[in-house]
Amino acid sequence: MSAFTLSSPDIPSGGSVPPEFEFDGFGCSGQNQSPVLQWSGAPVGAQSFALTVYDPDAPTGSGWWHWLVVDLPAGTTTLAAHAGAQGGAHLPAPARQIRNDYGAYAWGGVCPPAGDKPHRYIFSLHALNVPRLEIPDDASAALAGFMINAHTLEKASFTATYGRPA
Repeated sequence: MSAFTLSSPDIPSGGSVPPEFEFDGFGCSGQNQSPVLQWSGAPVGAQSFALTVYDPDAPTGSGWWHWLVVDLPAGTTTLAAHAGAQGGAHLPAPARQIRNDYGAYAWGGVCPPAGDKPHRYIFSLHALNVPRLEIPDDASAALAGFMINAHTLEKASFTATYGRPA
């Protein structure tokens, strides 16, 4: 087992998500920008990576997918600030974004209901045993998650929280 780790200089593991990463819409007024992410210690045999950002506390019955990126090349070790911009121009080729629960192919910032307890945001990077996931560009987050988990060699994660006053 390798020491596979995922971190962000912008968001401390176990800490709070800064407000610039908040969504701009749905009553939220952040900058909706994705954070810098970096990783190391990928397992031997990793042929690509997939990234997910998920809120299990969203009041939906199924959580909320904020960001899904698949087909990140095996040599990738970082995603720059704003890599989650619509259109994917800031992602390394051939990476692609899967539609998030806001309906966008992009980073969808944190936006828990005002007055709700702070929500957990789980950032996960999966080292995959395939160079590309065989899923359509319009795959649902559930299908992407299924295929990511089916091909995961190892996963690195960190969690941060965010809440909004009532």
